[in-house]
Amino acid sequence: MPLNFSAAHSSRITKRTSKLPSLRRSATSPFASFNQRKPIQRSKSKPEFPHHDDEDLFDERLNDLGLVTTLATDHTFNGVVEIVEYATSHMFDPLPERGGFNSVRIAEILNFRQSLPKLVTVAHVHALSKSPTATEKEISDLIKANILRKISIPGRGTGRSTIGEALVLLKDLEEMLSRAEAISDALKGRFMTYLRTHPYTSPISPTFFSLTDLHSLKRAGFLTLASQPFNSTPHSSNIPQTPSTSIPTISRAASGSLAAVGGSGAVIEAGGTLGLRRESSSAASTATTADLQLSLPNTGPYLRLLSTARAHLVALVQKSHFRETPVYLLRERWDGGVVSEVGAGREKRARGEFAGVLPARTRKWRMCWGMRFEWVLEEAVGGGGVELFETGSVGRGVRMTS
Repeated sequence: MPLNFSAAHSSRITKRTSKLPSLRRSATSPFASFNQRKPIQRSKSKPEFPHHDDEDLFDERLNDLGLVTTLATDHTFNGVVEIVEYATSHMFDPLPERGGFNSVRIAEILNFRQSLPKLVTVAHVHALSKSPTATEKEISDLIKANILRKISIPGRGTGRSTIGEALVLLKDLEEMLSRAEAISDALKGRFMTYLRTHPYTSPISPTFFSLTDLHSLKRAGFLTLASQPFNSTPHSSNIPQTPSTSIPTISRAASGSLAAVGGSGAVIEAGGTLGLRRESSSAASTATTADLQLSLPNTGPYLRLLSTARAHLVALVQKSHFRETPVYLLRERWDGGVVSEVGAGREKRARGEFAGVLPARTRKWRMCWGMRFEWVLEEAVGGGGVELFETGSVGRGVRMTS
């Protein structure tokens, strides 16, 4: 039997056919002419159209009715002293009752706030004053009267983020000095006497204190070096050439031996210390007393917090279209969209319903330790990073300066 013969060609096998023509399947489908393809599965992490979170509310530039040159109209201050006291006491928001913080985190926040010095930048003071010229004159008079003390902060930040100088009340400085247990009472008295008799002297003169006293004040954080040398490593041409380290001697030595590297005492002969600190009396006194200036304990964490808060606020403004946004919207972004404490937000929280992000998970509390929005806005305006202007429709607006 041929191989191509099968039962399909046999007359004994027949297929059932439907008697109803409506049940018969049509050979051609009405959708056969359409192109059939699988739907494109888009990634959930990438939106279909690029957009910002809530910046689409303002597709056009905000109306500009004039710059807000000072924030003094929002407060009533009677001089620079009140501005300094207000800035140091209104830097942080109080801890929320239901913020999602555990006891360890609450202790960390409170201890960090307590450890910060009561410093206020000069830019912050100018942001809350009406006249820069009158403010500078008043600061000079207060320093002369031993009420204020100016602390220079060189090399911190670049461009608009430069901090420059800060102010501290002399009574606050004296209180911090009295709490320093590592400093003797006699040295505390001499140091305060020196500060009162030399109000304008930025570098501390080493003639009034011994090396032991300067070391004690420096370890306690009340003195710091004004500048560090950039090139602390000696150049190879400055290293003295001894007989064991001369090129002819090294070139004749066997490869891999100690003589090939100048011998076992090459480092000592070249002026090294093998990791040991060796200073002569003159060099030690020069390195200890050169360019010493007044400082406060924990000034470093304070400056890092200030730089972080400024950068975070500027980044929030840059997210907006045209790099400008209303103040109320910027405040919401700074707070991180937390649960509202008034109205419907508080009622939802009482019922146990989700009504926003917990404060403990926002950058305001994770990075900036709960810094107030108004405080960091005043700092950024005084530093020149952002500027305020009147819109006439949505209140005040904030925009980048360049």
